[in-house]
Order: sequence, then structure tokens, then C-alpha cells
Amino acid sequence: MKKKYWTVLATILLFVIACSKKDDIEQKIEETFPGFKIPGNFPKVVYKLENNPITEDGFRLGKALFNEGQLSRDGTISCASCHIQASAFTHHGHDVSHGIEDRLGTRNSPPIMNLAWRKSFMWDGGILDLDFQPFAPITAHEEMDEDVNHVLQKLRNTSKYPVLFKSAFGSEEINSARMMKALSQFMLMCISANAKYDKVMRGEEGTAFTEIEQRGYLLFKQKCAACHSEPLFTDESLRNNGIGVNVYGDEGRFKVTENPDDLYRFKVPSLRNLKYTPPYMHDGSFYTLKAVLDHYSRNVEDMPTLDPLLKQNGKLGIALSEQEKLDLLAFLETLNDESFIRSKLLSL
Repeated sequence: MKKKYWTVLATILLFVIACSKKDDIEQKIEETFPGFKIPGNFPKVVYKLENNPITEDGFRLGKALFNEGQLSRDGTISCASCHIQASAFTHHGHDVSHGIEDRLGTRNSPPIMNLAWRKSFMWDGGILDLDFQPFAPITAHEEMDEDVNHVLQKLRNTSKYPVLFKSAFGSEEINSARMMKALSQFMLMCISANAKYDKVMRGEEGTAFTEIEQRGYLLFKQKCAACHSEPLFTDESLRNNGIGVNVYGDEGRFKVTENPDDLYRFKVPSLRNLKYTPPYMHDGSFYTLKAVLDHYSRNVEDMPTLDPLLKQNGKLGIALSEQEKLDLLAFLETLNDESFIRSKLLSL
């Protein structure tokens, strides 16, 4: 019995030490580059900051690479082409992404924000580490259609990048690991946590929900929060939300796992900054938030893999009156962070 007690105590102590270490790491990162601040109302960071400390020089290199057309085969497409800051780092107005030679992708460009708290990436959750994510668009035929080794050679042949790599990593060596870590440092800095909602949650003086926003918030917690959990407004799960098969025949998570249970399951997106990110859904099929709410209230398509939350007591979708939709729309407005899309730190 005594041995069991000490084993449990040791486990608890190790957990406390691990948590303290993480806190120390986050604090050190903030001290190294004051621009990186962990919002007080956010959970612990998921990304392993200790493996890629954010520095001013690393961030500067990452921002340059993010806006660099040479990452694409013909030099015309950069990360910033499909992830535009004024649109909360999405490709505003396009149903799906457009790559080199105006090739069309099959999915809507997701926003780049709060990635330090994400566990997986892409609409199908097929990439589990932010440092590997850029490989996908760089090598995709319909996006940048380039070979990573060729990208590295192009960067080595410039006068600009050897200097930036040396400042960031201590030598002029340009390799894929350094390139990806620099890109991650820029994307990790894309933190959106200064919307009205955040100010209310932090109890900042002079901030409060209006009556309709408060009604919408209570309704949101009742009918939406199971998938769009606060404060990131996504639970990171993959679900079939009843849109059905689109013109691109996108099978969602099934393309990664080949498990029939994953047919048409996609990552639950964050609801932050929706004002700046239309069109919505993985295929960009809805151009207004009203259309999104109408889908959930009356147009959910039944299918074997439909999320159980959208089929309860034999009824499809989420029951919403017209007034409730207005209330929800008012609350969603409080999740828009204008300071994020106007941040000079993130712009060229």
C-alpha cells in the first residue's frame, strides 16, 4: 500500500514538474521575442516551442519566406497568395484555392491563426506537425507544384536568403528543416485573441456584451459549443456536417485513413474572424453566415457518417428560429479581431 502511495505521489510530482517546465518555456519565448504573447484566456500551447524558439530573426526570415514566390515552380504563388492578412489569412472570395497557372484546388483555403494551439492541420487532419505542413502546398500539383530541393537551391542562389538564414540560425546553411522552422515561427505569431469576446472574457474595463450578443452567446453555448468549443472555437475534431458530396468529390478524412467511417469528415474550423473569411465550409459553398445557419437548421443531408449531433431524436440539423439566427449572428460578430488583420507585425 505504501509503495502504491509513493508511486502515485511521484507521478503527480512529475506531472507538476512537466507543467512548470512548459510554463518556463513559454515565459522564455515571450522574453526572447516580446511580440509572442500567450493570451490569458487561452489554454496551454500545443506546439513544442522548446524545439523551435521564436526569435526576432527567425520570425523575420519566416515572414520573408511566407511572401516568397520562389517557393512555387513558376515564381508566381507564395503562401501569402492564398493566405491574405486582410482576410484573416484566407483566400477571400474564392470557393477553392488557386495555384500556379490558375489551377484550381478542391478545398477552401483555411485561415492561418492560433496555430500554436492546433493538434493537426489541413481540412482532413492529415498533417500532425506544423513544421511539416508547408510541404503539402509547395509540392501539390494544383498549388505550388514545386520540388523542395529545387526551392532550397533557388534560395541559396540569392543574395538575400543566406544572410537571413545566418541571422536566424547562426550559419548560411539553407536546408528544409530550417526553412520549415522559420515558416512555423511566422505562422505561430499569427495570434488572434483581441476580439470583443476576448475583452469581455478577460473582464476588461468598459467591455460587455449587448443584450442580443448575450442572448446569442447563451444560445451558442447551448447549440454550437459541442463542436466549436471556447476560446479557440474549435474542438479540433473531424466531423461530417451534412453538406454532402460536392462537385470536387472530396471524401475528406477518408482520403487519409481509407476508413469508410471517415467519409466526408472534415476538421471543425474556428469561428473566429468570420467577417473576413467568406466563403465558408471546406468547399467554400456558402457565401454568407446566414446561409450557414440555414444549412444547419433545415438543409443537413442525411448519410451514414453524418455526425450524431446533427441527427438526434430522428430529426436532422439544429433547430433554430429566425430570431435565434439573428442572436447567433450578433454573437459571432464579437469574434472578429480587427487588430489581427491590421497588425503591422505580420505585414510586409
